[in-house]
Amino acid sequence: MPIRQLSETMINQIAAGEVIERPASVVKELVENALDAGAGKVEVVTSGGGLNLIRVTDDGFGIPEQELSLAAARHCTSKLAEDIHDIRSLGFRGEALPSIGSVSRLSIRSRTAASDSAAEIGIEGGRISPVRPAAANRGTTVEVRDLFFATPARLKFMKGERAESSATSDVVKRIAIAFPTVRFTLSGSDRSTLELPATDDSADGRLRRIAQVMGAEFPDNSIAIDAMREGVHLTGHVSIPSFTRANALQQYAYVNGRPVRDKLIAGAIRGAFADVLPRDRHAVTVLFLTLDPAIVDVNVHPAKADVRFRDPGLVRGLIVGAIRQALGEAGIRAATSGAAGMMAAFRPGAASYAHGGPANGHRSYEAAYRASGSAGFDRARSPQRPLDMEFQGSGFERNGGFGENEQAAFDAGPIASADARAGQGEAAETLLGTVLGAARAQVHENYIVAQTRDSLVIVDQHAAHERLVYEALKNALHARAVPSQMLLLPEIVDLPEEDAERLATHSETLARFGLGIERFGPGAVAVRETPSMLGETNVQQLVRDLADEIADNDTVDTLKERLDKIAATMACHGSVRSGRLLKAEEMNALLRQMEATPGSGTCNHGRPTYIELKLADIERLFGRR
Repeated sequence: MPIRQLSETMINQIAAGEVIERPASVVKELVENALDAGAGKVEVVTSGGGLNLIRVTDDGFGIPEQELSLAAARHCTSKLAEDIHDIRSLGFRGEALPSIGSVSRLSIRSRTAASDSAAEIGIEGGRISPVRPAAANRGTTVEVRDLFFATPARLKFMKGERAESSATSDVVKRIAIAFPTVRFTLSGSDRSTLELPATDDSADGRLRRIAQVMGAEFPDNSIAIDAMREGVHLTGHVSIPSFTRANALQQYAYVNGRPVRDKLIAGAIRGAFADVLPRDRHAVTVLFLTLDPAIVDVNVHPAKADVRFRDPGLVRGLIVGAIRQALGEAGIRAATSGAAGMMAAFRPGAASYAHGGPANGHRSYEAAYRASGSAGFDRARSPQRPLDMEFQGSGFERNGGFGENEQAAFDAGPIASADARAGQGEAAETLLGTVLGAARAQVHENYIVAQTRDSLVIVDQHAAHERLVYEALKNALHARAVPSQMLLLPEIVDLPEEDAERLATHSETLARFGLGIERFGPGAVAVRETPSMLGETNVQQLVRDLADEIADNDTVDTLKERLDKIAATMACHGSVRSGRLLKAEEMNALLRQMEATPGSGTCNHGRPTYIELKLADIERLFGRR
């Protein structure tokens, strides 16, 4: 077949295959055009999941009548001057409108502030109609009907109306977070109305917009991020470790105001929360990266959702470091959702829950499970242990917990000397003003009940001590070089030459973690030492995993994560077990250590270590409020 020039309609339909994947893609392009036009109000109306109708109306600058025909032509844009490396708008390729018009029935109606009347142009299946007069207010209205009617094969790949409507909602919400001063409305016959009132561009205004999109509980369970490194500025909010979601859909990232779905950013978020979340849970985040447009490439794909950074290691390190520092400085906080769950469980008339057996994940819960029964309350055998309990004349003496000082799990310090009984005295009164308060009782030989001035706190002693031991092990592990063991015979690992070069570049960092490597010819490395903590390990697989991670992220976190995992296992087995009785001073010492330890709101497996119930909630349960 001879070489021939494709028709303009065919070219636009090919472009539409990259830019316009589904109705949500159309909404994204049109809303971005509205924002680039200076809109203060954007209204989106859909029908049939967006396949039947999409209408986007804005109050922006508008398009002059003489430029409407250019707006419908391919590669015509007002947003790009001469420098492709200095992109400061959301759109810039000049492909969206002609691509949409090639696969739908499109009309563009617009009026500028200087014009007395509006004008309109239409595109149907790639055929452009002449510009004609129209009636409209200042701004632009773009209406898309019968999407993909010109490419019916694409319709077979569309999901149901509800799924397409949900995808459109997600697009509008993602964009709206970055533009708090703009009012967004999303409505139509196929959805309930979503309205996001405009706020202001201050930190509080942005947080109010985030709350509009992500729910009112997010600000109360989030930590502010603000960090700068080598000209890259990171701001936003991340959830506390005990406030999580089952998927990563509520992780929003923006680069110079542009919503992106970038693997590097997603990986950095996972790395920052690696040892404080369960494997199947995800943090909730809103992160804004601001940097020189010259050091980030947004022209990777026509959909503009992917970006490439000139220094990906810098960006990843900034995100991981900033989040971990913020989590450490935030202190200990419990998610408000935990109190809400307690309120639901305690609500009068709530259904009772059968005790199915020990909790998964910890064998040490078996003691508390065996201790529970239906024989009624027996003071002599009850696991409920108020600290001021006295059994005079009963022949029963309260077990004081650990019998000898050398068995104590916690350093009680000045607490024990001031007052050995936390329930009474000046020391306990002082402790009521702390975050976790003063210990009052041990329940079921596993749960510490504490009191603050305005709340009740329940602490899982095993989970809490597990986190404390883990953090201590990590600090000891990373404060000095990790001990290594010499291999009798060096392990030769064959690799592509570029991977061997990357590993050699990071050899000093790897040596600090106990892995000694050196170049062995152009396409191999020789491993002479491995971390002692790893014991017998698959050296070949370890080195290849490290090479892959360095290629992707320019880090050696794989080795660090393996060492941290061993530390977590040691902490789980070395921490105080459920079923062990603790003295009052030991319980209070545990609470104080939790307050001073970053990340102690969750254990190594990501489960909460304590739950706080405010006094106001308790009074509400009893009808006092």
